[in-house]
Amino acid sequence: MILFWSLVLVSCKEISFEVPQPAGVKPLTEVPVNLRGHYLSYDERTGEESDTLIIESWGYHFKDVNDNDWLGSGHLSDSLVVKFYKNYYFVNFKSEGQWVLRLVRQKPSGGLEFLSIDIQDDAKRKETLKKISKKMKVKEVHHGDDTFYQIDPTPAQLMTLIKEGYFTGPELSKIK
Repeated sequence: MILFWSLVLVSCKEISFEVPQPAGVKPLTEVPVNLRGHYLSYDERTGEESDTLIIESWGYHFKDVNDNDWLGSGHLSDSLVVKFYKNYYFVNFKSEGQWVLRLVRQKPSGGLEFLSIDIQDDAKRKETLKKISKKMKVKEVHHGDDTFYQIDPTPAQLMTLIKEGYFTGPELSKIK
């Protein structure tokens, strides 16, 4: 569950963007029917069932293992933008003036891959940023205790980052 929440919530160190990604792709006005549903996450240590992500036409919300709906929600707005491009849903949300990105790819089973560029570990962050900086400019932005590493990829460059495995994360099982 710790990995899942680190992917969902903005962490203290994030890759960020000036505009919602991919740039130039029109945002969705509602979440498509095929993506709506209930998705179960699993505790990364024990493998046991954990929280449930509920995707609705207007956005998303979470329920914990006791069915309490208090873990947060997001509504499509000027600070939560979802785009669809090349079989990925690009979930962009604004944090401290920066756009943070999570990718969602629907599996044939109906489940979801929930992906981000994980740079929380110091050694991994340095290696990842070094590799990305060979492809494009990386601008370091500080806001309080948060550090953002802002990039401005073209859609083709963004797809290259995806194909090269920079985006990783857990799979959520569809339960409804």
